[in-house]
Formats: sequence, structure tokens, C-alpha cells
Amino acid sequence: MTDQIFQPFIFANGAQLKNRIVMPPMTTWSGNEDGTVSDEEIAYYRARAGGVGMIITGTTYTVANGRGFPGQFAGYDDRFLPSLAKLAATAKEQGAKAILQIFHAGRMSMPELTGNDVVSASDIAAPRPGAACPRALSEEEIDGIIESFAATTQRAISAGFDGVEIHGANSYLIQQFFSPHSNRRNDAWGGAREKRARFPLAVVDAVCAVVRSRASKDFIVGYRFSPEEIEEPGITLDDTFYLIDQLTQKPLTYLHASLHQYNGTSLRNQDDRHVVGQGLHRHIAGRLPLIGVGSVKTAGELAQAFDCGYELVAVGRALIAEPQWVQKVRHGEAVGHQLISRASIKDHSMPQKMFDTMKIYFPASIAD
Repeated sequence: MTDQIFQPFIFANGAQLKNRIVMPPMTTWSGNEDGTVSDEEIAYYRARAGGVGMIITGTTYTVANGRGFPGQFAGYDDRFLPSLAKLAATAKEQGAKAILQIFHAGRMSMPELTGNDVVSASDIAAPRPGAACPRALSEEEIDGIIESFAATTQRAISAGFDGVEIHGANSYLIQQFFSPHSNRRNDAWGGAREKRARFPLAVVDAVCAVVRSRASKDFIVGYRFSPEEIEEPGITLDDTFYLIDQLTQKPLTYLHASLHQYNGTSLRNQDDRHVVGQGLHRHIAGRLPLIGVGSVKTAGELAQAFDCGYELVAVGRALIAEPQWVQKVRHGEAVGHQLISRASIKDHSMPQKMFDTMKIYFPASIAD
């Protein structure tokens, strides 16, 4: 198991990773108020960059009203280039590939973060307490947001990143267009599944066009997706298989499944005990590499995740708790289900705001 995981992995475009372990995009809530990357975040990434083959940053919003949460860094203007360049250099300095994740929060944002301009595919509020009812985007605005993903990709190239990941998961704007719950449009951008897929695919096309004309051939472009939604109506696995079929026809480098559990079963059908990731991998059938993620905390779970068929596996909260997690696994040292403690703030270069927010939203991960 260890020999395979720690062998270099080469993508079809020639980009090479030093191993098959990925640091997934994780929100730190610790950026500066002006949208730049904070020194705390730089220290956080530096502490974890040594072991993994690839680092995917936390979300970077491509439009001013695309901000999803406090303490998020931005990429919608050239003034953020020095900040992004510092982040890219830090992520790459120990041999990892640096990938900038780009997104728009859509209806998952909060009015106080967007100047009271929360937008989405349709004027349907997210099914969560206190969610704002968004404004439906005009066709002109949709075109502008698509272009913003291309422009932020150009900034990622200029800043020295090795690639970008298009965030089409976790109920954010790209997923909102594909979802029959959040997209109730009756124009060219909504209705039938093929029309709901138009926005995600247009973003991919815009990003890939910039990469084709401005970046090196080994520049990486990934796409992250959530396989299902629990809402009714919501995205089903059949919908996702359709989207995968469209995405694999694009010049993407990899797909990234956003999963709570690497070996989890269907959210929508509790009677279906098949592992979702295995089904996704079978459907992709080698057309693109698939990153799997979700509650990998031990060396044994890492091996089991690769047994599910993923070409690459992302390790999240375990890497927050133990920045040397990858090195310890490689050298056969014991790693367990570590909890994040207050000591992590000082000893593990974890931002204070990240710890405080995780204590609220992920209390099971925090040690008193």
C-alpha cells in the first residue's frame, strides 16, 4: 500500500505529483479583512506543505458578491496578485503542486458579506435556518460571472499556481445552477438537466480557454462536485453521472468528489448500500483521475480509500490536527484519530479563528 501511495503520479497533461496524497480545500476563516491572505494562513499552509503531493487552497471568490464567509481571500481583482503569489510560493516551496480553488458562493452567502446582494440561479432560498432569499441572476450577469472565473484563472497563472480547481460542489453557485432545487429558471440556463448543466460547462470552457492560451501544457484544471443533494427535488447520482459524462469530454485534469465519508453510501437512498465513490470511479472508467476524500484519519483508512479505486486521496482534518501526518504514515509511525486541540494553534500553526470556528461547526473534531 505505502509503496503505491508514495510513488509519483503523472497526469495526462504531464504534470507530476511526488505522491498520491492531496491536501483538500479547507476554509480557515482567517484571511485579512481586505481579502488578502494573512500571515497566519501562510504559516498554516507552510506547516502542511511538506508531505502532500498537491495542495488545493481554500475557496477564492471570483466576484465581489461571491464571497461566502468571513475571513476568505479573494481573486477578483489584480490587486490581490501579490497576496496570491505569496500563497502559491509557500504551497510549492517543499515540492507540492499548488492549486487555487475558485468559486462563487451564490445563495450560500450572507447579505452582510455581499452588500445585501445575494444572488443565485433563481430566487429560491437555501433550506437552512435564516437563509437569505437570493436574487435571480440576469443573463448578462451570468455571462459576467463566467468571465470572472476565466479572469481569476489568469491571475492564478500570473501568481505562479500550478493549477486551479473549479468549485462545483458543496451547494455553491455552480452546483446551484445544476440543481433542480435551486434552479427553477425557464430560459436557456434552466429547466431540463441539459440546460441546468450549461452554466457549469460554460465555466469549464472559459477556464480551459484561458489555460490553453496563457498557461503551460502541464497546468492543472480540476473540477469538484457533490454527487447528491438531500433536497427534493435535488441532484441524484444519475444527474451526476450525466454531468461526469459531459466533464470528461472537456480538457480537465481531474475530478474531485466532495464526500463526507470516503466509503459512504447514498444520501438519498438509505437502502442502497453501495459505496458512492466506487460507483463514481466505475462510471468514470479511467477517463479522468478521481480524488476521493472524507474522514481519512489513519493509515488503514488511507489504504481502504485507495481500495475504493480513487487515483488520489485527500486528507483533511487529520492533516489539520497533525501537519506531519503524511510523513508519519510514510515512515510507518502511528497515526490515530487525532483531535484538534488548543495546542494546535501554537505548535501546529493553526489560525485562532480557524480553531474557534471549527469548535462551533465541528465540535467532534475538537479536544477540550
